[in-house]
Amino acid sequence: MITTAIENSIRTAWAKKWDKTYWAIDIHGTILKPNFSATEVSTEFYPDAIPVLQLLSKRKDVVRILYTCSYPHEIEIYLKHFAAHDIHFDYVNQNPEVSNGAYGYYKEKFYFNVLLEDKAGFDPASDWARIGSLLKAYPEPEEP
Repeated sequence: MITTAIENSIRTAWAKKWDKTYWAIDIHGTILKPNFSATEVSTEFYPDAIPVLQLLSKRKDVVRILYTCSYPHEIEIYLKHFAAHDIHFDYVNQNPEVSNGAYGYYKEKFYFNVLLEDKAGFDPASDWARIGSLLKAYPEPEEP
């Protein structure tokens, strides 16, 4: 279940004193309901997606990566649509903050701790609310 992955990510970050975690978040079937149109982007949010994504956007300990196969011109539209709802992403389909190191090669597969993706089992009808509750139980750590 996605909440287990998120809890593990947060606990590991706290234990290792990492200042952030990286979340890859898909658009279609995860944030927005797909409209299956080749000419019009979808804009209808799933219930509970907006407040949770707004909460994530405010957290300094979460780096949000938009994870999508959308075309570049569509991505621009989506980013504006999200920004109009006070939802912000740090990167699109990349994580330049984590480079190759002793434990991993990240040139062709970017690093993330959490994946919100319908094809990976994310259920937008119930998981957004669960994530919202979980984030309230694990507030952002205060800076020292």
